[in-house]
Amino acid sequence: MNIKVVILMVLMQVLFSCAEDSQIKKPTPYVFEPPALFGDDYILPKDNPLTVEGIALGRNLFYEKRLSRNNQVSCGSCHQQAKAFTDGAKFSTGLDGELTGRSSMSLVNLLWQTKFFWDGRALSLEEQALQPIPDHIEMDLPLDEAVERLSISEDYPRQFLEAFETENITADLIAKALSQFMRTLVSSNSKYDKHLLGQDVLTDQEKLGMDLFFTHPEPTIGLRGGNCGDCHLNILTAGNRKGFEGFHNNGIDSEDALEDGLMTVTGKATDKGKFKAPSLRNIALTAPYMHDGRFSSLEEVLDHYNENVQTSTTLDVLISDATNNPENVLPVMLGLTAEEKEAIIAFLHTLTDETFINHEEFSDPF
Repeated sequence: MNIKVVILMVLMQVLFSCAEDSQIKKPTPYVFEPPALFGDDYILPKDNPLTVEGIALGRNLFYEKRLSRNNQVSCGSCHQQAKAFTDGAKFSTGLDGELTGRSSMSLVNLLWQTKFFWDGRALSLEEQALQPIPDHIEMDLPLDEAVERLSISEDYPRQFLEAFETENITADLIAKALSQFMRTLVSSNSKYDKHLLGQDVLTDQEKLGMDLFFTHPEPTIGLRGGNCGDCHLNILTAGNRKGFEGFHNNGIDSEDALEDGLMTVTGKATDKGKFKAPSLRNIALTAPYMHDGRFSSLEEVLDHYNENVQTSTTLDVLISDATNNPENVLPVMLGLTAEEKEAIIAFLHTLTDETFINHEEFSDPF
């Protein structure tokens, strides 16, 4: 065979092999199909599309204890799947046993949310994802050291290459991978969802609770309501989403005891005492409740809204104007009966999604 022909064939094989290698390294697009009832009004950054490899990397990083100073704490330490990605504590505990001062918020249906943390200080999941790592209480690892630890590991350079087509690990890519994984934490298979899809039937008590949950009371026309859906909106039962600020002073403190809350971010006195209204998906699994975990049960939460609301200058009008009493006088009293409170709690239990808390792809891979 002519030597030129042989050389040409070899070159073609090399080129073909290189082409195959480049295709293998290309991340695989993750086809996300939003739950039919949730709609497609969600946030997905163009510079961080979902990929199969990116999500897998993010899952590993979410449970990676090497991202903490003492190699003992991961994101999954304070966000445990069995508890709908909370930790069951009044205040989360950092790596040296010091308390954070905030109750761990559930990581659920984040794709539809626009602000993160109780005070809304992060405007994207990418921004949120990195903050716990260098925090001196939570994980206490400088980001440059986190990058170095991953860079010298045996496995992560390859994973970053597969997810982002580069072995050059950066804090930005860590944030992107974590965000991709957290965006897949979608809960949409509760009894409530199945009821709306005609696949299950609520009991009479649960149905009453659902009606009360989503009804703003109008005592002048005899319309009774629990007023919950005014802040925990629609099927997502979440306050903060595209088009809705979702931060409220819900009357848990009097004027002299108000924390800064959203005011820390905005600097506006009118935002003092306002905190994010979280999704109530899987709420029966996420006790204790409120940003400071002050209520240990759903019964205590209902008692607060029913008869223990504290007045202050920034108390949300959705709270102050909500009453089932014909005469709306101070103190603020929602005025639900014991039967109505029990019904609302029964409905809240229908928001538990066993598929979500047992989904293998959300679990610790190590």
